[in-house]
Amino acid sequence: MNIKSLLLGSAAALIAVSGARAADAVVVAEPEPAEYVKICDVYGAGYFYIPGTETCLRIGGYVRYDIGVGDAGSLDGVNHVPDHMDDGTHSTYYKNTRFTLKTWTGQETELGTLKTYTETRFNFGNSSGDYEDQTPANSDWQGRNKSLSLRYAWIQLGGLRVGKDDTAFDTFIGYAGNVIQDTLVPYGGQESNVVQYYFDAGNGFSGLVSLEEGTGANTIDSYVPHVVGGLKYKGDWGSITGVVAYDSNYEEVAGKVRLDVKATNELSLFLMAGYGTDDNLADFGTGRGFYKQWGGNWAVWGGGTYKFNDKTSFNAQVSYDDWKNLGIAANVAYTVVPGFTVTAEVDYLNAGKFGDADFSNWTKANKKGSVGGILRFQRSF
Repeated sequence: MNIKSLLLGSAAALIAVSGARAADAVVVAEPEPAEYVKICDVYGAGYFYIPGTETCLRIGGYVRYDIGVGDAGSLDGVNHVPDHMDDGTHSTYYKNTRFTLKTWTGQETELGTLKTYTETRFNFGNSSGDYEDQTPANSDWQGRNKSLSLRYAWIQLGGLRVGKDDTAFDTFIGYAGNVIQDTLVPYGGQESNVVQYYFDAGNGFSGLVSLEEGTGANTIDSYVPHVVGGLKYKGDWGSITGVVAYDSNYEEVAGKVRLDVKATNELSLFLMAGYGTDDNLADFGTGRGFYKQWGGNWAVWGGGTYKFNDKTSFNAQVSYDDWKNLGIAANVAYTVVPGFTVTAEVDYLNAGKFGDADFSNWTKANKKGSVGGILRFQRSF
């Protein structure tokens, strides 16, 4: 009985002490909620709000590896590379690795949507071409870090866009087909500083006016800019677009008209035709300008894409110009997994005036008929 009483007394004492300690227990503060990145779905997938602002940001890009073989005129080949032990010359691979970083921003304002877009490209590899002339300046067959390229960097508020872009002669009407070598017969301009205004007239109609600086030898030589204007009608079936450009350096005019048709859910087709004046271009230049880059007065491009399934598509393009240059390109693009695509392409060029005194060698062809192929691996994110 004494032991039992002792045990009961000890238990009662422990309970009393525990209760006293519980009354004096320290209350731990609740942790503050963590600040996570807020998703912005106003402009599409991938955007998030920059903390502390109303600006939405998206970051993306791609890593690409190209390997080409064949004739220089196909834009895929590297020909007449000197042997290191003086045993003549050889052909070798064209190779290029590219890392491209892209950014998009968007913000709603009382004057409309404020947007920016940038694209910066880093390249390592050699350059396609014929290197029979072994001068020190003709060594681009060697792999190297190529120049860093700020490809795009523009600001747009409402319909007004300023900054660096490709010429509206290409961007508004669209480039050529979904092939890698789409410029076997070139279709006009490239990079430029621009001041542009886009307008939407409703009912499928839109338009654009663009003042442009040009690039390289085609940079404007006075205060008079190059000028591009365009109109487009877009419907469920496809679209029809026209652009006209004025080259202020040579006082020449060029235009293109394009028809895009969604023939079926799997098949899409396009046809584009260009015409340009070239009297001054012929007298003071090579016959090719910033906008009328094709040979002669006129050129046509046509092609399409057929989607076999969600992973595989076939793309083809045929082009021809007034100088009888014929370009054919076709490829199969296969999406291995989402974001990773492998494309295998075959290219052909017939240089119509090859060997003539007035031949303007756009692709650096070393013979009349050129054949090549290129394999591309691209991881987009």
